[in-house]
Amino acid sequence: MTGSFDRSVQAETSGRVVNIALEDQFRTRRETGQFLGDVVVLVFAERKGAEAAHELGQRLHLHFHPTAATATDAEWTKQPVTGLPGWPAEVRVPNVHAIPVACLDEVPKAMHPVVRARIRKESPHLPVWLDFGDTMGQQFGLVKGVPSVAIIDTRGRVYGVQVGPFDDRTVEQLAATIDQVRLAARPQIITAAATAPITR
Repeated sequence: MTGSFDRSVQAETSGRVVNIALEDQFRTRRETGQFLGDVVVLVFAERKGAEAAHELGQRLHLHFHPTAATATDAEWTKQPVTGLPGWPAEVRVPNVHAIPVACLDEVPKAMHPVVRARIRKESPHLPVWLDFGDTMGQQFGLVKGVPSVAIIDTRGRVYGVQVGPFDDRTVEQLAATIDQVRLAARPQIITAAATAPITR
C-alpha cells in the first residue's frame, strides 16, 4: 500500500508483541525486543532499493536526533532524541531507533561472509541488520525497488507498514506518525482531585 500505512499488518499482529531478531554485519545478534519503551522504525529494502532506504534512514535519524548532524560517525547513534509537547518532565521521552535492514535472501550462503565484509567496510560504526532469510518479507511484505518502513510501538507491537517511494511530504507525514506513536505512550497524569478519598 504505497504512501500510507497498511492496517492489515496491524490487524494481523494486534494483541501480540513481535520480536524481529537478526544479525548485523559484525555477527552481533540484534532484536527489536531490546528497545521496549522506545519506537523502532525498521527501514528495509532489497538490493535495488538499498540506496533510497539508506537515505530515508538517515533523514529519519536526523529528524529525531538533530545533533547527529555534527556528531562523529562513532557518536551518530548516541545523540539525544527530540522532546514531545506536554510530556512530563520527570518521565523519560521515548527514543526513536531508525534501523537499517538489508534484505538479502537472494544471496547464496557461501557469499554471506563476503557481504558482511563489504558492509563492515561501508558502515564501520552503524549496525546494519542483515536479513538473509526473508524475515522482513514474511513479516511485513517486501516490494522490490523501493524502501519500506515498519513501525513498532513502545510495547513491541507493530503499528503499521509503509511502502515507498518517499518524497519530502511523505517523510514529513511519516515523522508525524512516529511522534503520534511516541505520544501514545504518554503516562496518564492522575490529579489530586481524581485521587481524593471518598467521604463516607
